[in-house]
Formats: sequence, C-alpha cells, structure tokens
Amino acid sequence: MKACFFVAIPVFAALLFTFSCSGTGSSQQNVPTADSVIEKKVAEDFMFDCALLKKEALKTDSIILKQTETDLKLANRAIAAFTDFAYHCSSDSLAPIYLIKTAQVAQAINNTPQAKIVLEQCIKDYPNFNNRVAAIFLLAQLYDEAAYLNDEEQARVLYQKIIDEYPKSDWASSAKGAIRFIGKSDEQIMEELKKKK
Repeated sequence: MKACFFVAIPVFAALLFTFSCSGTGSSQQNVPTADSVIEKKVAEDFMFDCALLKKEALKTDSIILKQTETDLKLANRAIAAFTDFAYHCSSDSLAPIYLIKTAQVAQAINNTPQAKIVLEQCIKDYPNFNNRVAAIFLLAQLYDEAAYLNDEEQARVLYQKIIDEYPKSDWASSAKGAIRFIGKSDEQIMEELKKKK
C-alpha cells in the first residue's frame, strides 16, 4: 500500500509539471504519449482505489447503523462515502446496494433530489440487480409523498412497473396496495383499512 503512495506522488508531480508547462502559446497540438496515458491511469487508480473506498463505505455504514438520531454531519459523510464507492467502483456487487443506502440516508435528511438521482441511477445502471425492485419502490414512494416529489401519476407508473415486471414478488403486493391509496388523505386511508377488518 505504501509503495502505491510513493509511486503516485512522482506520477502526480509529473502530471502537474506537464499541465503547468503546456502553454497556450505553442502551436503544436498536445498528443498524448503512451507514457502520459499510463501515468494518468496510475493517478486515476490511486485516486479511486476501490478497496479503500469500499472500506470507508463499510466503516461509515456501520457507524450510521448504530445511530439513534439523525446526525446531519454523519449523514452527509455517509452520502459522500457511499456515492464515491458506488460511482467509482460500479462493477462491485455492493455498488447498487450503496446507491440504495445513499437514497435512504438522503431521504432521512430531506435531501430528496439526491435520493431521486441515486435511485434512478440504480434502476438504470443495474437492470439485473436482485433488489432493483426495492429501488423502484423507494422511488415510487418519493413521488407518492406530498412532502417529497408529489407526483401521483409518476408514482402510479412506477408502482405499475413493479406489478408488471415483478408480479410474484412481495413488492408487487405492496405496489397494488400503494396504488389503491394514491391521492387519499391519511384519514381516508385509515377509514378504508378499518372497513377491511
């Protein structure tokens, strides 16, 4: 690990020197050489060491799970750690899970736009993820809630998507129930549930 650090420093210095010496006064076009491409790749790998990003995400996740109250600073730290890992290490099997975790933490601190973005990313980028349906359901709930995205029609579309694509899942049953209650007040929902008993 230390060897990587000492290799990265000269590479970073070389890149910095290269960029600072390439002036606009030169009429020669900057064509990347094989050495510069390799140096850039080494620098990128150092910046996005998936093992380190995963370790940070796991550590932050364990800390946040122990919290009994929402801590804004810790929540933002978790969002940063989770998204860094998910975006830079997207081929890791935990990446879509950390996108969902990001959404849950973001929703807990009323950062609805962040929650929406990462759920959409999870749904789009991981079509074979075995918990993709959970991401769709969470996104539907964001649209369903007046305090969040407040778009009942989009919520209905997403709930129906769950019913169509995952008909035998528990999520489909929940989606059917959610569709039944779209547009109803809490009092109306409680009244309807009382009638079923």
